[in-house]
Formats: sequence, C-alpha cells, structure tokens
Amino acid sequence: MEGNVFVVGLGLIGGSMALAIKKAHPNAVIIGYDVNENELKLARSLKVIDEIASSLEQGMRQADLIILATPVMQTEKILTEMPFSVLKENVIVTDVGSTKQRIVKHAKQLGKQGITFIGGHPMAGSHKSGVAASRAHLFENAFYVLTPTNDVAARDVERLKEWLKGTKAQFVVLSPEEHDRITGVISHFPHIIAASLVHQAQQYEKENPLVSRLAAGGFRDITRIASSNPEMWRDIFIHNKDELLALFDGWISEMQKLRSIVEEENSEAIYRYFLQAKQFRDGLPARTKGAIPSFYDLYVDVPDYPGVISEITGYLAKEQISITNIRIIETREEIYGVLRLSFQSEEDRAKAKACIQRHTNYETYEV
Repeated sequence: MEGNVFVVGLGLIGGSMALAIKKAHPNAVIIGYDVNENELKLARSLKVIDEIASSLEQGMRQADLIILATPVMQTEKILTEMPFSVLKENVIVTDVGSTKQRIVKHAKQLGKQGITFIGGHPMAGSHKSGVAASRAHLFENAFYVLTPTNDVAARDVERLKEWLKGTKAQFVVLSPEEHDRITGVISHFPHIIAASLVHQAQQYEKENPLVSRLAAGGFRDITRIASSNPEMWRDIFIHNKDELLALFDGWISEMQKLRSIVEEENSEAIYRYFLQAKQFRDGLPARTKGAIPSFYDLYVDVPDYPGVISEITGYLAKEQISITNIRIIETREEIYGVLRLSFQSEEDRAKAKACIQRHTNYETYEV
C-alpha cells in the first residue's frame, strides 16, 4: 500500500500501529499528531512517524487512512468536529477504542458524507505506556476486532485489513453491539471486580493493618488491573454503561446463588461450582493475546547472597533480553527465595529461561 497514514494520538497503541504499518508498507508516509508536543517530537526522533502535522485538519487533508488512537471521549469529539470538506474521497477512518457502539453512532455522520468509517479494537497492550514503548510486534497474534456497519462495502474492510496487515493480528468482524457485550464480560467488568476487591481490602485494613502486608502476594496479582488508568476506565464505563448495568444484575444474581450454597454448607454444590470454573478456565487458550494484557512471568529460585539479582539480570542484558518488571516474592536469610521476572512476550520468556539455565543451576518455572 502507498499513501499517507495519519495517526492521531501517539501513545503506546498509536505508536505501535504506526510502526506496524510502516514495516509492512515502507512506501507509506506516516503523519502524526498529538496534543502532547513532547510525545510528538519524541515520535519523530524515534522514527515512529515520518512527519508531524501542525493541526488535525492539515493531517486529515493529506490522509488516505486516518487512525484515531485517542481515549474514547476524545475520539467522539474528533468525529463530531471532523472537517468533511477537506477529506479525500476514498479515505478510511478507523479508531482503536475498547468500546464501539457510541463511537460508531458518532461516526454515522461520516457515512452521510460518503466517508468510510470502520470501528476497530486491537486487543493488545503492555505494562508500559507512551510512544517510547511502541513496538511493531505489539499486536502480533492478538485479536483485532473490526465493527463495520451494514453500509460499509466489503472491499473497504479488506482494504483496511491490507493497511493493517503489518500488525500480524487475527482480524475478527463483529457488530458494535456484540463487541461491547463481549468486552464487557472479559475486560470491562473484571476491572470493576478487581477495583471492588481492593476497596474491600482497604476497608478491612482500618481494622487490621496486617491486611496490606498479607495482600502483597497472590491478592496483588489477581487485582493488578485495578492499577489501570482511572481516567481511561471512567470513560470506558460511561461508554459501555448499558452492557455493564446488565452485567451488574447478572453478577449480583450469581453472588446471591453462591452465597446461598455457602450458607447452606452445600459441599457438593460448592465443589461443583469451583470445578466448573476450573474446567472452563483451564480450557482457555494459553498462548493467545486477549482483551487484558498478559504477564509473561518466569519464576527463579535464588539463594540469599549479595549480588544474585544483578547476576541474573546481567546474563539477560548480555543477550539483550528486556525485562518489563522484576520482583522478589519471598526471601529469608540462608534459604532460597523466589525471583519473579516479567517479560513483554512468550518468546522473551523462553529466551530468558534458556539463558538462566545456561549460566546458572537455579531452578526456573512458570505458573
């Protein structure tokens, strides 16, 4: 593909989209715009983009493809104020928001002007943020949902897929309603549960300060998504309000049912409840990227002596294996502790495991 791609919003997602498109289509010109001038200049210096647009209108005027990689509320605003008269006749406009119904509704006016809008949601992310964290392979093997409306021609959907082929993502076509219902179940509502568990622990800590210390292990892991950007999730919840309200009703009903079998001490029902959950959870794909970014963790049993952490990280650095997070889970004097290393991808974790096994006799394992 040749032409101009205008990326609005140069954070992790926008920057990674730009890199993936440039990798697949080296003759394309990537034009960028961001309200944060420092991120914009950084994107140019890192060669994430080829050119800087001085304004939204200037970038849109040149574009054959417009990617709105902004928070959902900002995307709505841009769609509402889009200067139709300056756009090219065959331009495709898409977004990367994790809610679709309201965005598609705001984009209807584009269709009335003969402009093609195809909603999009690449289901991938990272523990890092900002354009400096952008990676061309961020979306590889991730699901990329497209939500074209009935009036969008199939050839335009295929044209967008061709533009985006450098993401190496698995494209899935859903209606905006199907998308919001599914992401509500597997992404949006789990963030509510995680935040609620943290609030509950915070309340109990008023009674016993030991709560936060004991919560530093598995509790911290299962609630990690509660550390997500509160501004972003506020907007997502407002956007997907109807689906979330329905999920609230279903969750309350589920908890009432579970409460009843616990109150009755119905051991068979309790066992069956956890067994069914285990069976479904164990059957989930292990190597597929989903709506919530995965952690690729490697656990290393390490002895308690000075310099052991720098020893391991030194071996990884020599082989240029990047760590996204590092944490000592447990260590006591004169016994082995557990070092948890987090990586960006399955491949990095496998390389790290092989590296550590080559240079040390420390036991490594995955959970």
